[in-house]
Amino acid sequence: MRIPTDREIRALHRDHAPTREAFESVHSHCELVCRIAEQFLGRWDLDGDLVRAGALLHDVGVYRLYTPDGELDTLGYVRHGVLGHELLRDLGFPDEISRFCSRHTGVGITRDDVRRQSLPIPIDDYIPGSPEEELVMYADKFHSKRTPPVFVSGDTYADAVGRWGVDKVIAFGALRQRYGDPDLESLSSVAGHGVT
Repeated sequence: MRIPTDREIRALHRDHAPTREAFESVHSHCELVCRIAEQFLGRWDLDGDLVRAGALLHDVGVYRLYTPDGELDTLGYVRHGVLGHELLRDLGFPDEISRFCSRHTGVGITRDDVRRQSLPIPIDDYIPGSPEEELVMYADKFHSKRTPPVFVSGDTYADAVGRWGVDKVIAFGALRQRYGDPDLESLSSVAGHGVT
């Protein structure tokens, strides 16, 4: 499998971003998620190139949620993973890369979650199928594209994920125990984003 380069991934973001602001928000977030994920690579036997590409591509589906007037459809945001998977698949990317998009939301979405919450995505399991996908999903929890963008501490995310059920709190706790918390302070000082 050929893994795209950082330059190719950046060009893909530029080609699909509807506005410069959208590009800066999404691509910057993906770069930061990549830097978070890279903090854990030395501890695990993972394909670092695949993790890097997955982290840099995981949110490309967000571009498909912008309206023609440049507004983000926040109500349909849960669809961004499936939309990103479709986008990469349609561009000829292998499933091993496309799945980073559909399998990074929350701490995984099960078909039961889709039914119970009436989510506007096809009924399926959207949970990591590889250690690389799991790491990108986990790293994504520590940065938010909100305005202004912020890094999210493990404690803050643990509190927030509770709104989706105690099973999600337990799942995040297990991930935290497995990986530990990333060093957000050093990234915060470089990116200029606060930590909540």
